[in-house]
Amino acid sequence: MINRQPARLPQHVAIIMDGNGRWAQQRGLPRTMGHRKGVEAVRETVRVAGEVGISYLTLFAFSSENWSRPETEVSDLMGLLKAFIRRDLAELHSENVRIRVIGSRENLRGDILPLLIEAEDTTRHNSGLTLVIAFNYGARDEIARAARKLAVKLAAGEISAQQIDAVALDRELDTFGMPDPDLVIRTSGEERLSNFLLWQAAYAELLFVPEYWPDFTRETFIAAIEKYGRRDRRFGGVNPVAAAVS
Repeated sequence: MINRQPARLPQHVAIIMDGNGRWAQQRGLPRTMGHRKGVEAVRETVRVAGEVGISYLTLFAFSSENWSRPETEVSDLMGLLKAFIRRDLAELHSENVRIRVIGSRENLRGDILPLLIEAEDTTRHNSGLTLVIAFNYGARDEIARAARKLAVKLAAGEISAQQIDAVALDRELDTFGMPDPDLVIRTSGEERLSNFLLWQAAYAELLFVPEYWPDFTRETFIAAIEKYGRRDRRFGGVNPVAAAVS
């Protein structure tokens, strides 16, 4: 269990899990060992999110650009994802965790899509933490797919051009029905979003931590949430106290 409860919680935390390969290379290990160690960090992070009361946790598991990596590494990543679902699904289900998958589902290989669908279907009615797995996901692709859906509706006469606005586009995104992320964390010290939740993260607090993903501990996670709690979120407006002073 956690030793302390953060004073102000984000409802939705999204994490770019970066640095598995570099973690392994620094130790003279193959990159695959970094990915395997990273799965342990995933398990711990999900536990902490549930313990502190976060409602949504989105993990950038595999981007649409990751297919360009060496075939052996892609194969190992697919194997780890399948092993995680097969090994952890029952436990996540028993912990009342709901799994949701975002990303393109077209042309997915082999048995990975049926496994993802099984994870969603098995946990669909759970009411605890929603664990969102961003798989074969890219924000630009997501927005393009949403725009394509609106174009089809427009061509069919179901909507007018005047009805196409931010709300209409949001309804066609993979994340429809979910709150936007309050906090986006990226590990490994890199400071960019890398095509992750570009639309949804418009007003998210961004936090870049130096630890590689395999070294992301519950203490690191709690510290990140506490830093979020000290941020002044204005969503383009003015802090009421500051406005009163001015």
